[in-house]
Amino acid sequence: MKKTWLGVVLIGMIALPALGQDKKEEDRVENAGNVAQEIMSIPDDVPQSVIDKADCVVVLPSVVKFAIGIGGSYGRGVMTCRGGKDFQGPWSAPAMMALEGGSFGLQLGGQATDFVLLLMSSRSAEGILTSKVKLGGDASAAAGPVGRNASAETDVTLRAEILSYSRARGLFAGISLAGSTLRPDNDANKKLYGREVGAKEIVFDRAVPPPPSAKLLLSTLEKRSPKNMSTNP
Repeated sequence: MKKTWLGVVLIGMIALPALGQDKKEEDRVENAGNVAQEIMSIPDDVPQSVIDKADCVVVLPSVVKFAIGIGGSYGRGVMTCRGGKDFQGPWSAPAMMALEGGSFGLQLGGQATDFVLLLMSSRSAEGILTSKVKLGGDASAAAGPVGRNASAETDVTLRAEILSYSRARGLFAGISLAGSTLRPDNDANKKLYGREVGAKEIVFDRAVPPPPSAKLLLSTLEKRSPKNMSTNP
């Protein structure tokens, strides 16, 4: 009997760290939903004409600078795309993403910064879901326009594959992330979904259903931009 109870205790001790890791990933997804909801409710936020032409959205809550004076940063978040190869369906289950490196002016005295990236082309979506992509190098990137009267039909946004926005200390603005890299965080995907599953499978193949923690994120995006108005490849 004692051996049986000892076995149960040992199994519990092994399982607890794994449950903690799963909770950590779920918290990241929930935080991404909170950031998306808060940013989408700002009066002068992402212009409707811009988000309506985005194929995918990446939300990176609380990115922090890890090298004072250099500007390198580190963050974890999620990526969701409109369904199907033509990006015309509902927003997909989130794939976990990692932002690393770069020197993009995160000079806020250690203040954590929320980022939202809009992927404006299918090429950028394919690239980020399958490998590490250098923003401004492998995929063209620019600070996104802000304000109700801003338009997606500008020279900058027509050329850029990725538009980036930041929010820190209550301020919301377009900001360039050129020089940083974005990649799938497949270890986090495994922890979140309980099995090996690639970012591309999650987003394009609908290999897994959205976790409950993604409810706010997906409902916010579906409410704000239910239909893709882009005709870009």
